Amino acid sequence: MTGYSRSTSIGDWVVEHPQTARVFEELQLDYCCGGDISLAQACLKKGLDVDAIASRLCDIIAHSSNDLQENWNESSLSKLCDHIEATHHQFLRTELPRITQLTQRVAGAHSANHPELLTLQNQFDELRAELETHMGKEEQILFPAIRQLEESATQPQFPFGTVGNPIRMMEHEHESVGDALKRIRELTSDFHVPDDACNTWRVMLDALRNLEADLHQHIHKENNILFPRAQQLESSRPNA
Repeated sequence: MTGYSRSTSIGDWVVEHPQTARVFEELQLDYCCGGDISLAQACLKKGLDVDAIASRLCDIIAHSSNDLQENWNESSLSKLCDHIEATHHQFLRTELPRITQLTQRVAGAHSANHPELLTLQNQFDELRAELETHMGKEEQILFPAIRQLEESATQPQFPFGTVGNPIRMMEHEHESVGDALKRIRELTSDFHVPDDACNTWRVMLDALRNLEADLHQHIHKENNILFPRAQQLESSRPNA
């Protein structure tokens, strides 16, 4: 825990100690797209006691073990790309169609009394389309380039220039995904279960909550670990 304080970015807290993510999730502090701001700044924006939050984070770190967690900050970039595809991309390919069906069913049954459900359905459809396109760009363009970069002794010649160019596009799209997740949370009143909700509605809310949590982890691993390390590696490679 040495060196970690109120001035440490919340992204760095999660990079070094992934178990702290649950606190940031609970407090709705964005450690992925907004992970570059300090703990103090993040708490100030939310009106939270930074000393109390820092103490809680330290307590979680002190009473947990990282033995069973992969240190992605030290793992190879290729292994991290493989992990993101096998874990987070596969999760999306399974959950996105499932949630589409759930939002359609709930909106079809309850939108007469809850018109916001139609807006939720449309918002999710847009998010799904964006995520599916985004994953294709990563798997077909960016991740292969990062693997090639790691395997090469010199700077590879990419048709898009440097890896920084597609990375900037991915980061921009991550911000758009983050905005969509915030909108979904607003439309569901923080995933609140209404009194007249059916079981399908409850399942939908649980699925959306899990989707948000997984996307936060997914984007964090890319924005705060994979992308900076790839750009740092590229800058160290001599030209062929």
